[in-house]
Amino acid sequence: MEHDAHAGAPPHAAQDDGTVDDWAREDAEPMAVDPASHHPGEEAAADAAPAAADAPPAPPAEGVKEIQSSLQNLDLKANVAAHEEAPAVEEEQKQTKRHLNVVFIGHVDAGKSTAGGQILFLSGQVDDRTIQKYEKEAKDKSRESWYMAYIMDTNEEERLKGKTVEVGRAHFETEHTRFTILDAPGHKSYVPNMISGASQADIGVLVISARKGEFETGYERGGQTREHVLLAKTLGVAKLVVVINKMDEPTVKWSKERYDEIEGKMVPFLKSSGYNVKKDVQFLPISGLLGANMKTRMDKSICSWWDGPCLFEVLDRIEVPLRDPKGPVRMPIIDKYKDMGTVVMGKIESGTIKEGDSLLVMPNKSHVKVIGISLDESKVRRAGPAENVRVKLSGVEEEDIMAGFVLSSVANPVGAVTEFNAQLQILELLDNAIFTAGYKAVLHIHSVVEECEIVDLIEEIDMKKKKEADPKKKKPKRKPLFVKNGAVVVCRIQVNNLICIENFSDFPQLGRFTLRTEGKTVAVGKVVAVPPGGSATFSA
Repeated sequence: MEHDAHAGAPPHAAQDDGTVDDWAREDAEPMAVDPASHHPGEEAAADAAPAAADAPPAPPAEGVKEIQSSLQNLDLKANVAAHEEAPAVEEEQKQTKRHLNVVFIGHVDAGKSTAGGQILFLSGQVDDRTIQKYEKEAKDKSRESWYMAYIMDTNEEERLKGKTVEVGRAHFETEHTRFTILDAPGHKSYVPNMISGASQADIGVLVISARKGEFETGYERGGQTREHVLLAKTLGVAKLVVVINKMDEPTVKWSKERYDEIEGKMVPFLKSSGYNVKKDVQFLPISGLLGANMKTRMDKSICSWWDGPCLFEVLDRIEVPLRDPKGPVRMPIIDKYKDMGTVVMGKIESGTIKEGDSLLVMPNKSHVKVIGISLDESKVRRAGPAENVRVKLSGVEEEDIMAGFVLSSVANPVGAVTEFNAQLQILELLDNAIFTAGYKAVLHIHSVVEECEIVDLIEEIDMKKKKEADPKKKKPKRKPLFVKNGAVVVCRIQVNNLICIENFSDFPQLGRFTLRTEGKTVAVGKVVAVPPGGSATFSA
């Protein structure tokens, strides 16, 4: 891998590398040590010698021993310092690669965990012995084809049922990018877990099974393929790679007709979900179980008609909008635990977090200090936008933090509110339900899950007329009493507890949300107005 090649370079190599960006370089300078000009062992030994000479005379053998032992100690210290230096430099090298979160979504049994497991195996994150162990385990359960999924599905319940429940996490690298895989559950009972995974993702891999009957089940009404695509778009997954999996299946046999049929059905649906299919979506066939067309391009002897890129190439080339490393800090907390201090986990949506920073945990306004940052499994001194990090904090107890709280900068803290105005698109209300003031649902916004109530419908927006209308001839607002499926409406939403949100126009990641009731997504929306100047509610 790229950074391994540089690991042995002298520490000051990080400086010369033009690719290290400015804010990584500020960090590198205090660490640069020129081995030629500065050798801590020699210098300290030189100090030690006169000190020994000034000491009162002692038996000569003991004096020599003392000097030798002090020299050995100093050598050891120098070695330790050098060892500590190396990972820090390697970290700087690592920082030059961009980091992306990829969420695997799709209907239950489409092969998401198997594809994720295969990626880790192909990129060298899992060794052959582990794979053999999983193969044996799967065989013992009479589930031979599940062994790759065991890499992602680690707990016993998931392996027994063959269903992902929690969002699995793993890391791999391609030539230019470090990826975090988020393996989302496909089963409709676990959609809230899928939402928490997708809300951290930059790009989505929609896995579709080409097997006869399986694609149809996932795609029809009530299938998770549709719901996951809508949720992904709402949660800010701007780019989608649609992989048509299980192409090696006996009912498919790499058939171009089957591939074209699935693509033909998916394109109109993706367009209606808001994706620009030409720019933001890419289709490709794979076999997750065999690893075909994943790390290397397709062998013509397997599939003669495909001459496009493989999955790793597509992921490596995807362009995503850059976030602002100099903006105010915003990090929604997805989890917390105790480990010699309070550790919070989350994805930095904006700004840069450095060791020693003073930050605020909102909405309870706790002043905290950053005493450690971990990236993947390694310690770093700073982390920028789009990184998944664990941040160790002092000044707050673990029980005072909940998922959904936001770590933010003191100078420009995130707002904490109990009501806001939102533009909602009603997708599919439950039978006989009408959407009106008093409607109750569960609100999912970044890592917040809160019960909410619609307290006022402000105006219904007619999307067709909006395009045709002359802006000068503004009609008075139409205030509806209720709305039906498919309507777009601006309404006021109220929650019981303080939640941290932002206007969609300022911070899209903290301003888009979904409303769900009884296990179904009924509406998606964005925050259009929050109460002014630090107040939690709009003044009457």
